[in-house]
Amino acid sequence: MFFKQSCLTFVVNNNVRKFSISDIEGLIGIKAHTIRAWEIRYNLVPPKRTPTNIRFYDEDDLKMLLNIVALNENGYKISRIAKMTHKQISDLVTQLKSDWSNDSVQMLSLSNATIAYDEVEFSEVLGKCIEEMGLVKTMDVVLFPFMKRVGMLWQTGTIDPSHEHFASNLIRDRIIVEIDKVEKPEKAEVKRFLLFLPEAEMHETGLLFARYLLKRCGHDTLYLGSEIPYTDLKKVVESYQPDFAFIVLTSLNLGKDINKIIGKVMDNLNVPLLVAGSLISEFDILVKDQLTPLKNVCDMTDFLEDL
Repeated sequence: MFFKQSCLTFVVNNNVRKFSISDIEGLIGIKAHTIRAWEIRYNLVPPKRTPTNIRFYDEDDLKMLLNIVALNENGYKISRIAKMTHKQISDLVTQLKSDWSNDSVQMLSLSNATIAYDEVEFSEVLGKCIEEMGLVKTMDVVLFPFMKRVGMLWQTGTIDPSHEHFASNLIRDRIIVEIDKVEKPEKAEVKRFLLFLPEAEMHETGLLFARYLLKRCGHDTLYLGSEIPYTDLKKVVESYQPDFAFIVLTSLNLGKDINKIIGKVMDNLNVPLLVAGSLISEFDILVKDQLTPLKNVCDMTDFLEDL
């Protein structure tokens, strides 16, 4: 998905947020020309205008557009949606939300809750998805795609950093709860994993998920968290003596030379390194001895369960 830099991002006037069409494009995942076509052909969610004639959308418009996208992605044609009242649209979306395995609807629900800072709604959607699908599938089809979109919107200025922190912290807290629920099985050959994020990488969601998978598989972990200095790694490895090290790379702040970062990590380790995260699937990773890229959830689960 292509995200444009917003020209009217989250302007606040009398406590009313205003969104440009490029903001809306990024938030709902529909191109601006399509949104304009809906407006022209069907008078669907026409924008408002400032006293200086600048077009904008408010939060109610955004919610309605999110609902329209949810219906459209679940088989309802725009021409049919245009004939519905707002209440009919909302009622249909409420019915769709009751199917917690409907990942497209739940992603939109999480987006709506994030924009509104609605912790109750966000936690309910997240909890029900995990209850219905389990944490592994929820991470694969809902949370990782959702967090990738949120990260892009933050980078382009369409949402505030506070929205990204709001969502990621709630997800982080829930994964920790799920980790605590796991009863670690007995395993004949238990491996030791060193889990950490290198310098400039702060997003722990993927690393915590790896910890969940490892505990579920019966392995031991030493979890160090984010932004561990490269110079500390040799001391930790010498003390803990892991069989593997595991890092996750997702932050766009790391830049495009992901191989350089991986090289720095490996220079300070003498154990096999597993690397996961969205950046691994976006860039070509150089083949190295003792390096295993894990490009998606299936790669992670398959590798760990086969140990």
